[in-house]
Amino acid sequence: MSNLESKLDALTRKLYGRPIDQVTNAEMYQVLLQFVKDLTDEKKEITGDKKVYYISAEFLIGKLLSNNLINLGVYDELEDILQKNGKTIAVIEDEEPEPSLGNGGLGRLAACFMDSIATLGLPGAGIGLNYHFGLFKQVFTDRLQMAEKNDWIEKNSWLRKTDTSFEVEFGGGRKVKSVLYDIDVIGYENGVDKLHLFDLESLDESLVKSGIDFDKEDIEKNLTLFLYPDDSDEAGNLLRIYQQYFMVSNGAQLIIKEMKDKGYDLYEMDKHVAIQINDTHPTMVIPELIRLLTWDEGFTMDDAISVVSRTCAYTNHTILAEALEKWPLDYLNRVVPQLVPIIKELSARIAKTNKDPKVQIIDADKRVHMAHIDIHYGYSVNGVAAIHTDILKQSELNAFYKLYPDKFNNKTNGITFRRWLLSCDRPLAKFLDETIGTDYRKDADKLTDLLKYKDDEAVLTKIADIKKQKKAELIEYVKKNEGVSLDPESIFDIQVKRLHEYKRQQMNALYIIHKYLEIKAGKKPKRPITCIFGAKAAPAYVIAKDIIHLLLVLQEIVNNDPDVSPYLKVLMVTNYNVSYAEKLIPACDISEQISLASKEASGTSNMKFMLNGAVTLGTDDGANVEIHELVGDDNIFIFGVDSDTVIKHYEKADYVSKDYYKKSKVIKEAVDFIVGPEAMKVGHKENLERLYNELLNKDWFMTLLDLEDYIAKKDEIFEAYEDQAKWRRMMLVNIAKAGYFSSDRTIADYDKDIWHLK
Repeated sequence: MSNLESKLDALTRKLYGRPIDQVTNAEMYQVLLQFVKDLTDEKKEITGDKKVYYISAEFLIGKLLSNNLINLGVYDELEDILQKNGKTIAVIEDEEPEPSLGNGGLGRLAACFMDSIATLGLPGAGIGLNYHFGLFKQVFTDRLQMAEKNDWIEKNSWLRKTDTSFEVEFGGGRKVKSVLYDIDVIGYENGVDKLHLFDLESLDESLVKSGIDFDKEDIEKNLTLFLYPDDSDEAGNLLRIYQQYFMVSNGAQLIIKEMKDKGYDLYEMDKHVAIQINDTHPTMVIPELIRLLTWDEGFTMDDAISVVSRTCAYTNHTILAEALEKWPLDYLNRVVPQLVPIIKELSARIAKTNKDPKVQIIDADKRVHMAHIDIHYGYSVNGVAAIHTDILKQSELNAFYKLYPDKFNNKTNGITFRRWLLSCDRPLAKFLDETIGTDYRKDADKLTDLLKYKDDEAVLTKIADIKKQKKAELIEYVKKNEGVSLDPESIFDIQVKRLHEYKRQQMNALYIIHKYLEIKAGKKPKRPITCIFGAKAAPAYVIAKDIIHLLLVLQEIVNNDPDVSPYLKVLMVTNYNVSYAEKLIPACDISEQISLASKEASGTSNMKFMLNGAVTLGTDDGANVEIHELVGDDNIFIFGVDSDTVIKHYEKADYVSKDYYKKSKVIKEAVDFIVGPEAMKVGHKENLERLYNELLNKDWFMTLLDLEDYIAKKDEIFEAYEDQAKWRRMMLVNIAKAGYFSSDRTIADYDKDIWHLK
């Protein structure tokens, strides 16, 4: 019996009084949870003279068991031990609840970044909130999205309660106390960093009565119930500000406490601390740090502003104006009156030297532009893909770029290969180990060694066989969870991401309608097509929920039509999350990345699909541009107008969707189907008519502009799939060129150019 097996057996007997082969999977999960914690305690916490604090409203960390076992270097041995005792890690991991601490790409990126910070041995900590019910659990009722609370926290979990606590004061004399929970972030073959999650000591889960409804005004009891509470009313907006301030005040107090504990001079904060502000949600950390330094530490305003401005850096994740937070000054006065004089002072200093209304912090309507605080009073501003950063510099933030050209830089996003290859596609990782060695696990650029085999039939066949295996696993999972049978010989065409009009799930839906009508007319595809979607719509985002409704209506119509269902299948998976992504991504043939050019800052699902051998169908947008450059024209399918054309349409306000509808029979047929008899029989008139009218009379993200090109390119990619020899080479090239998109590379760039920890 190995040392590891002895430890595991002893722990199992200690907790349950029985050997490994006699405990249930649920019990074994509890054993492994404690086992990993014990092994983690033997690892050293990563320390150094300077530390990065990554502040983010979201950390979409996913289930942690497999990822932690891989990073500890014990997965394979442990899997052998468990199999000897009739168990598997994959089945045991089904017992693990998925932490509901994030929503989409922003939160998943933060999780990948924390993994890479620890893997590279950098001193770092994440700072966020411990949401008890997270975003929400998605259920479908009568083909409509419904939201339920996602109750994920168990008595024994990855959370470790600490004795760190801070007081946070709000307007009206309200005071609350925090309690800090830590989650260990284990570096791959390295030490341990921490994800700090602040919770509300006085939280009351019983406030949530049904669905996700609760009293938004009972701040002392509700602050950490939900991520992004519904902000369609004033109470919801105020609650978001309360949440954000609670997060940054705790974070700022922790940073100052840790500096003092280490004996550092607060006047030299920037020499020991880098604060990365992930999107605008944590912006108030800037005025809060200034407040703490002036009120509690005796700094002058000039000194406090100077040191904070040298310490804070900002990551911009969007060019969508509505996503750059602007809070009415009145709201801030009610929630955080102590910050308002500081924000006014910061604003006045800018107004004194620059009269351009585009760069003011407080605008003429008395709204506070959070991104403007970050840009003026931080030392770095980065975009998250080359095209995104260029658009920020040349148009969206051009006035700021002219002021601070040296602050702007690009850091193309990345993904952690530990989760998105080693964990979720173990057969592919094992094959890569055998074919090109294991160096790629720590140096992702080594994946290019695979290019030597692009004409090796045995290698190409093996990659295709692994894809078939992962498709079979997904089919089994979908049958169990959705009750839907999928055809293993069909092409798996997958679009999974947050539901938003700019990501254009509605365009994919119009293609499905077009293909349905073609099949009904007798034009059948050479091979069956399976179109899979996964997405949650924000509860207050009405059109996004209408798009989900249309997809569920199409699922009902297509899958139950005996003339069509042998050739076309539609599936909208329920409650899409990290665990579902880990099943879908390795099984994918075609990766749908069809956002309107210029609107997707980066995207990261495009990288995950690419790494797992899917071929991209997309616009030249976000990181698709860099994928296109890496794999070349022959290994990607690009359609649609370019970002310059889109930006000019917005500038001239000359895009009229109805013009495209009128002049194209194909577009008209697809759009009209939404309110046609088949859809109306299955769907809800109100939802379908609203979406129809949106496409016909507004279509802000230009769905109809690109629709015919999309249809043609999608038919082209389906045709290309039939040449399997060529398709397998495309798969191999995509895997081989994915190394650039490792979050280890991204974090190394952040450190080299922004943080300077090493």
